[in-house]
Amino acid sequence: MKPHHPGLWSIILYTPYALWMASCFIVVGLLTAVTVIILPGEVNRRRIARLGAYGFFAACGAPPRISGLENVPEGPAVIVANHASYLDGVIIQGVLPPRFGFVIKGEMQSVPLVHMVLRRLGSIFVDRNDPRGSSRDAMRIFRQVARGRCMGFFAEGTFKREPGLRPFKMGAFITAARLGVPVVPVAIRGSRQILPSKSWWPRWHRLEVEIGEAITAGGRDRSDAIKLRDRARRAILSMIDEPDLEAVHRADSTHHEHQAHSRKH
Repeated sequence: MKPHHPGLWSIILYTPYALWMASCFIVVGLLTAVTVIILPGEVNRRRIARLGAYGFFAACGAPPRISGLENVPEGPAVIVANHASYLDGVIIQGVLPPRFGFVIKGEMQSVPLVHMVLRRLGSIFVDRNDPRGSSRDAMRIFRQVARGRCMGFFAEGTFKREPGLRPFKMGAFITAARLGVPVVPVAIRGSRQILPSKSWWPRWHRLEVEIGEAITAGGRDRSDAIKLRDRARRAILSMIDEPDLEAVHRADSTHHEHQAHSRKH
């Protein structure tokens, strides 16, 4: 998909806000990054990152409105959120307790300063293109959660400009089911409207983060993990005003199969 190019009126209307947001990101982002890099103690670094992330959106006039924070368990847990924008990682960093680390796509390791900051925050990078690497990454994540750490996932694995919830990857749910830890569904609303995929022209929109009730698998088999995934996905769908792209894809596939069958006969 080609990058989205805003029209003339959009440029005129949103340029002041885009410039302000970029300025806030540079100032707050650099101060936060330097502090995270030099500060000892992972929890302390996460506290600073949380403060910086929330402060960035507050300075932009869009502090996330948070509901359901009481649903986050005190012990080990897996957070699963929808993914709609470049901003989602910063949003989640700004609202979750500082004991959470995050699973990040491996491509971010090629961004030097960002990579260093994420490492200092205890993030785990996963290789989505190498099956061997994916297996190793899954084992690393499993070991971290088994030691009592809390991890956050964007279970769709990526995001597109098109609104809607995409199919979920299984990694978070297999880990949670096998270890018997709860999955907490989280819905991010408004980030796609601020900065969607293939666009670098932000506009103001209200941000909301809703944290659903924790869900626990009924067993530890893969079938239990699948049920856990489906329950978490339904919970997130109920909290966002976007279509179920997995259902749309299934319907399209069924329609094409029927057409192919009709042509054969």
